[in-house]
Amino acid sequence: MKVRILGSAAGGGLPQWNCACTGCTAARRSGSHRTQDGVAVTGDGIAWYLVNASPDIRTQLLAAGDVEPGPGPRDTPIRGVLLTTAEIDHTAGLLSLREANRLTLYGTGTVLGALQTSLPVIPVLRRYTDLRLHELPIGEPLSLDGGLTVRTAVVGAKRPRYADHGTGDDWVCALRITDDRTGRVFVYASCLPEWTDAFDDFLKGSDAALLDGTFLTGDEMARETGLTRTPREMGHMPIVEALPALRRHRGVRVLFGHLNNTNPAASAGADAPAEMAADGQTIEW
Repeated sequence: MKVRILGSAAGGGLPQWNCACTGCTAARRSGSHRTQDGVAVTGDGIAWYLVNASPDIRTQLLAAGDVEPGPGPRDTPIRGVLLTTAEIDHTAGLLSLREANRLTLYGTGTVLGALQTSLPVIPVLRRYTDLRLHELPIGEPLSLDGGLTVRTAVVGAKRPRYADHGTGDDWVCALRITDDRTGRVFVYASCLPEWTDAFDDFLKGSDAALLDGTFLTGDEMARETGLTRTPREMGHMPIVEALPALRRHRGVRVLFGHLNNTNPAASAGADAPAEMAADGQTIEW
């Protein structure tokens, strides 16, 4: 299995275009940057799946190398997109994939429903490509091309701000992706509001995981921006609160992604308490 980290920042990227916080100012001065969260995963090096599609998806795919088109003029190794939320920073890039001859989307019923109504990406895409929709079965295995199996767990019920309504509470999911040939497991949970017993079991026995690193601490948004909403109110568990639980999973390589611009661990050369994901990074077993 190979996992390519396409982007490692939260919505808006780092630096964010309209932000002069400490992190964004430092990123501009140093010339460093992070694009918005997403990964690509393959079991055989031929069939690739995107996990979410950020507004930066075109730049990310061009930089990735592994997902170049060919051998035919419109052939692509991308077999589909697995959506873990309906947030704009995870779905706006779908519009940039409209040139595909065929595009397959996977998501919970609630997420796919939001993209048909509140944010009508799906009706728009149908005008451009052969669009296939597959609902992710919660807790049940789903086979993917290239010898991968994915299991989905609901970890949150926070709906996007644009969504006025929804059909369920499965707004935020984690994925457990297994290479059927080697048994290697990758867990993706870049939006994790709390560490439950169910999620602890979901992570158990995996080889690597990309977890929610949006915020380092619970007070950084207030310090940097003056906003009073806490990370948990925004659907994210701070890294420092997740670290104690990770002591039960010492065999798992854990990276933190979806890093907010206020997160001091997102800055280049920062002294971080754990491994921070980086754009273009590859994890391979």
